[in-house]
Amino acid sequence: MSEKLRKAMDFEAKYAGHIAESERPAFHVTPTIGWLNDPNGFSVYKGEYHLFYQYHPYSNEWGSIHWGHVKTKDFIQWERLPIALAPDQPYDESGCFSGGAAELPDGRQLLMYTGVQRHHDADGFIKDVQTQCVAIGDGVRYEKFEGNPVLTAKDLPEGGSAEDFRDPKVWQDKDGSFYAVIGNRTADGSGAILLYRGIEGFRGEFVRTLAQSHNQHGKMWECPDFFQLDGKQVLITSPQEVKPVGLEFHAGHGTLALIGSYDPETGFTREHAQAIDYGLDFYAPQTLETPDGRRIMIAWMQNWSTVGAKPEQCRWFGQMTLPRELHIRDGRLIQNPVRELENYRGQKVEHRNIPVSAEVNLPEVRGRMLDMTVTVRPASQEMFRWFRIRLAKDGEHETVLRYRPDWGTLKLDRTRSGLPYDILHTRTVQVALKDGELKLRIVLDRFSLEVFVNDGEQALSTVIYTRQEADAITFEASGTALMDVEKYELLV
Repeated sequence: MSEKLRKAMDFEAKYAGHIAESERPAFHVTPTIGWLNDPNGFSVYKGEYHLFYQYHPYSNEWGSIHWGHVKTKDFIQWERLPIALAPDQPYDESGCFSGGAAELPDGRQLLMYTGVQRHHDADGFIKDVQTQCVAIGDGVRYEKFEGNPVLTAKDLPEGGSAEDFRDPKVWQDKDGSFYAVIGNRTADGSGAILLYRGIEGFRGEFVRTLAQSHNQHGKMWECPDFFQLDGKQVLITSPQEVKPVGLEFHAGHGTLALIGSYDPETGFTREHAQAIDYGLDFYAPQTLETPDGRRIMIAWMQNWSTVGAKPEQCRWFGQMTLPRELHIRDGRLIQNPVRELENYRGQKVEHRNIPVSAEVNLPEVRGRMLDMTVTVRPASQEMFRWFRIRLAKDGEHETVLRYRPDWGTLKLDRTRSGLPYDILHTRTVQVALKDGELKLRIVLDRFSLEVFVNDGEQALSTVIYTRQEADAITFEASGTALMDVEKYELLV
């Protein structure tokens, strides 16, 4: 064990116990202490689900990036494990950036990550050299390969950038071979996803460029993943510098799902492009396939543009989304909370056909750890003008969902959700009635809100920092709407 890794472990052990469990989400992954960003190495190993993450234990700011580590058997309760990687070698001294993990045929676990070296160019600007590296371990301790880095600039296609060559996602295909997809920037200054084969031998070979942005969907494409789902091939990535397109894509750091087909001879053919999450906090998603064949996705529930809006003196910062089950329906990516969440439901509270006009609250419908489904429809042939749900509410705070049927939009507003700065606080998504109704499944976990529209057609994620005593929920409409509410307290 290197001195740098031992120092991080000792620091973590000394200070982690200072954070009470009530100061954290109950079932969303957070760092043991300090800073967390991208999920890494989300994979199955020896029958358990492992998740690593970008980790700076020494402060609540992005810094010298290590790999934190947790595991779970059900995606809800997570066990903390020792730090897996520290930036302690010449090829990764400026950070162990994002990557993936897979179980090798000999029973060991392979971690593949981006090692970063930082230097000044001839003009004095700081530049990165990014290479791909591997470490091998037993699910707890990991040793870096003495032949690192295993992929360098010489393994890039013509025009590829060694400064933006990162975030390998590795997997074993049905043919037994190991593959990885890696993000890159091309000669036109925009993103591409590269495919490599033979990773288990630690010396992968370039296969092809799977997809390129051509400056259509942002610049550098980070954190790719590539998988089969319901008869389609899906390529997901997180583009930087996205330009807004209607209500589908928003400016800044975004997410992109390309859905299509893949032929080993001719490559990937895209048929549909969409955002993955339509809320305020969602980036760098990664997936795994469970032994029973489900495709599960998790992401960093944060936004690079808003990371400065931290609660004062917070000792942890950054959390993951609830893991989500993925499907394809009508050519679109569908996502819903993992079914294991239902095992933690408490007593059911149900209200049916409740007329809503003036603001109302309902008996036993409140809380900050809950799984609640609200279904709204017109009370008559005349459509209501708007419908609103206020969550995490007290006299000062609230987080608001507002539906406008005439515009076909759902707006998420966290302006009064406890964030300390005037940053981006609203996001609007196009939604549609389904059989004349709008169905919203809402999952709250102390410091976050995730909304799933019409059985997963859209998802909206946001962090909130409202004090925990703000737990009221109210409903209101202009005109009259009819509403069903099914609410469960979550006991985790």
